Amino acid sequence: MREAVADDLAERLEAVNRTFERVLVIGGATQFRAAVSSRPALAAKIGWVVDADWSDGAIGTDVAFDPERLPFAEGAFDLVVSILALHWVNDLPGAMIQIRRALRPDGLLLGALFGGRTLHELRDSLLAAESEIRGGAALRVAPFAGALDLAGLLQRAGFALPVADRDTTTVRYGDPLHLLRDLRAMGETSALADAPPPLTRTILFRAMAVYAERFGVDGRSPATFEVITATGWSPHESQQKPLAPGSAKMRLADALGVEEKRAGEKTGE
Repeated sequence: MREAVADDLAERLEAVNRTFERVLVIGGATQFRAAVSSRPALAAKIGWVVDADWSDGAIGTDVAFDPERLPFAEGAFDLVVSILALHWVNDLPGAMIQIRRALRPDGLLLGALFGGRTLHELRDSLLAAESEIRGGAALRVAPFAGALDLAGLLQRAGFALPVADRDTTTVRYGDPLHLLRDLRAMGETSALADAPPPLTRTILFRAMAVYAERFGVDGRSPATFEVITATGWSPHESQQKPLAPGSAKMRLADALGVEEKRAGEKTGE
């Protein structure tokens, strides 16, 4: 999954006519370097890369840090890339503000994180099974931001030209338990601060049965992964600005070659 996301981000960067001398990669630096090295034209535009990751699992990285407190000087980087890491941050708006401050003016943020539709099948199955057996259910799959939410966060954090788009991938498993093994291998198991009561084997196997019953297709169990890619620029005077209201030099009706109608006025046949 991280390899595919890193490849997508590298492809997006290829289209940016810019040289990035100082680059911060938050999570997935190994995959990012591989994606860049496979594109000679892009590799020529990428300079010094700082590999940063969370302090509790950052073996072999350049910088281990607390995601709530980025240890970088203001304007230190030309580009910040994040590969499936920011969905772990508790204070995402605060982290976005710190990332924007770490970018020089007209610097670029390009980040990918899991979106709201991710693992909705697993979430629904666990809720249904636990409610059925215990009479109530705890949150087992962490909540994820939606594309509109993320675009709003970028704007709130002070980024210019904010854009958030999404892509959905469906992975089909022969058994839902194989999905749980993959999530553990990816380091993507739930890490909620307020840990819910542990699942019993009865609830877990009931959830797997519900999963197969509700979502199974042709004997296989699909798992949805929605990846939202966020793009934002640190403000700079050279960037495009929206025109002031009323400053247009041509009427829309003239541009479209149609007759202008007043509000509420019916059009002809």
